[in-house]
Amino acid sequence: MPVTLLPSLLMAIVLVGFTPGPANLFSLHCSMKNGARKAMTMWFGQVAGFTIAAVIVAIITHLVGAMMGKYVVILKYIGCAYILYLAWQIYRSSSKAKESDKTCTFLSGMIVQLTNAKIILFDLMAYTTFVLPYSNRVSDLLIVTALFEIAGPGANLVYLFAGGKLHNFFNRYPRQIDTVMALLLAACAVYILLS
Repeated sequence: MPVTLLPSLLMAIVLVGFTPGPANLFSLHCSMKNGARKAMTMWFGQVAGFTIAAVIVAIITHLVGAMMGKYVVILKYIGCAYILYLAWQIYRSSSKAKESDKTCTFLSGMIVQLTNAKIILFDLMAYTTFVLPYSNRVSDLLIVTALFEIAGPGANLVYLFAGGKLHNFFNRYPRQIDTVMALLLAACAVYILLS
């Protein structure tokens, strides 16, 4: 990839990564409900899931290039189903506000990222737009993968800390916030399905 394309790639990474999406909203909800410290376990799962997904997409892109795009759509449906499941779990948990939150775990964070169609489709687009026209070396794809950490886990962490600041507010209005967060996650799923 020519260095002249780096500013465009970084701008795309930041714009896609920091806009609300399933993983960012999930980070926000977990930290609002449990506090930032307890939500960090879920965030480490997001880091693991994001990294695994980005590396797999890089390797597959290296092996088969742009031909794989039509098969990535399957992941979109799996991801949307999981996001709707999380939305339902968040909505249901609001009636049990004092019960420990079982949705904010390492595994749930990892699955959110492994099925995050928004980020996986972005990774595929970035690899095929910014890397493949200039190089098909795995090392070049993995360098861009490292930059993607800004968009995924970096943005998730920002949302997590923002939610931590809203923890006391959540404790006053748990039912209302859980309902809003569940609706926002469901809206993300519907948007992903329609896009």
